[in-house]
Amino acid sequence: MRILAAVAGLALIVVILIDCFQAMILPRRVVWRWRPARFFYRTAWTFWRAASHLLPAGKRRDGFFSIFGPLSLPLLFILWGVSLIVGFAVLHLGLALPLNPTGEPGDFLTLLYLSGETFFTLGYGDVTAATPIGRALSVSEAGLGFGFMAVIIGYLPVLYQAFSRRETVIALLDARAGSPPTAAQLLLRLGKSRAGVEAAVPLLAEWERWSAELLESHLSFPVLSYYRSQHDNQSWLAALTAMLDVSALLLTGVEGDVLRYQAQLTFAAARHAAVDLALTFYTPPLPPQPDRLPADTLQLLRQELRSAGVSLREGPAVDAKLTELRGLYEPFVNALADFLRFALPPVRPDKPPVDNWQTSAWMRRAAGFGELPAADDDHRE
Repeated sequence: MRILAAVAGLALIVVILIDCFQAMILPRRVVWRWRPARFFYRTAWTFWRAASHLLPAGKRRDGFFSIFGPLSLPLLFILWGVSLIVGFAVLHLGLALPLNPTGEPGDFLTLLYLSGETFFTLGYGDVTAATPIGRALSVSEAGLGFGFMAVIIGYLPVLYQAFSRRETVIALLDARAGSPPTAAQLLLRLGKSRAGVEAAVPLLAEWERWSAELLESHLSFPVLSYYRSQHDNQSWLAALTAMLDVSALLLTGVEGDVLRYQAQLTFAAARHAAVDLALTFYTPPLPPQPDRLPADTLQLLRQELRSAGVSLREGPAVDAKLTELRGLYEPFVNALADFLRFALPPVRPDKPPVDNWQTSAWMRRAAGFGELPAADDDHRE
């Protein structure tokens, strides 16, 4: 029985260390499905989504979802730390090593105390190992606890820097594509500008890079996917979907070789991010219901774009190509939206959206903004 306890304790320590390495240090997507961190997030997120139904849909529920990502990190760290402490205590118990000052093997609670004070390097000295093997285990656990804290301290700044870079570009999309961002608003605003829709080329290049950074950061740190944007009507998934919509429309229906080439590059990078993140969370493709761009809505969008001075291509071949491109990404982003409880933006909104910069209660008091719609009290800045 003691041998089994020692093996179990050692196995628990090894599993947790591998899990910590994969989650915080290994810079790639982890394919090992049965690991503590994945089980923790899948279980905790399932309960969190179930608990969200106790709140009314809207800002309160969105605010509740926004807590999960930041709160899950300290809870995961506690889970890892407690598991390591228990693992060393069980290892001591299995080896039946004598302790000072009694000279006898301790019971489990005493060994748990010894393991805890050693892991956190408290150094009380009231209970210590009496043999070379026990002292070696204590030194190893103390070093491990110190390294564990150091990795956590270094992990958090990297995580929040990636989050900040992600959100900066999303915030820039607000004035360009509305809140939530939509492909129709982006193309219409570009078409009505002096630069015309050709000005989308540098914007698409920026979002190509953003999609690549999103793919790299969210595969390395999947917890970032649970982090919500500062505004309820924005999200990284909505921004990614909007740029996929824009790229698909430009590839199929807008004239301009340079524009279509950059749209192709952005589409490839953004779809790569959507598909790989769907694989990370094991969310099978789920076509959106209802259709995000039915035929009548597409015709209205084309009329608006022509009125804005955008040269378009039309015909059955164009419609078929657009449907094909949408089929390459919509099932994946919709599956992620269903799992993470995000709202996908429409391709064309039913009414012009009010940008986030227009909804501040302070700005409505400024001269020239009196005609802007009133903002909710919960959304004041």
